[in-house]
Amino acid sequence: MSHWVNVPLADYEGHMSASGVEQLAPLADLFRQALVQTNPESVAILGIAGGNGLEHINPATTTRTVGIDINAEYLEVVAQRHPSLQALELHHHDLAEKPIEIPPVDLVHAALVFEHAGTGQCLENAIKLLSPTAHLSVVLQLPSDQQTGVAPTPYPSIQSLKETFQHIDPAWLVATLTPRGLHLKHETRHPLPSGKAFWHGIFKQ
Repeated sequence: MSHWVNVPLADYEGHMSASGVEQLAPLADLFRQALVQTNPESVAILGIAGGNGLEHINPATTTRTVGIDINAEYLEVVAQRHPSLQALELHHHDLAEKPIEIPPVDLVHAALVFEHAGTGQCLENAIKLLSPTAHLSVVLQLPSDQQTGVAPTPYPSIQSLKETFQHIDPAWLVATLTPRGLHLKHETRHPLPSGKAFWHGIFKQ
């Protein structure tokens, strides 16, 4: 069972907002950029947590939003925070362990998901969710000499995630997805205040 089921949302959001981490706002902006570039009618967010970035969805354009997470309490908070978001589907699912059966979408967004859930079943689920002309948006945390994969903050539950966190090489991801018919159309690197950086890649079928 994933450690994520034992991480309160307040701990996760506190950690991600803490000085020296400060990742929530950049992650929300990268989701916004993915929406702008792909203009999807439907979107699925893998590891939706508390719904960071959902405010950037234009319901006039994106008429179906799917949120998936292993922590059912996170999904309850998303529903409470975004009551006006029409056609919001929330699915309690372990992406790392079980195949998913959800109608496909135009955009799948996976931000800092594969580092925790791996690139086995989770990656297969991401690909399975893609419609024939869909985009896959992936945000990876790049290795840093200045900080470990999970930064130290005053949230003990977050520190338990160190045991399973693994960096994913963007070049490996590109080489893995290309033979599957997913071609890298856009990539950017986003430095963070901590000295870390995000890599953002958008793939198209």
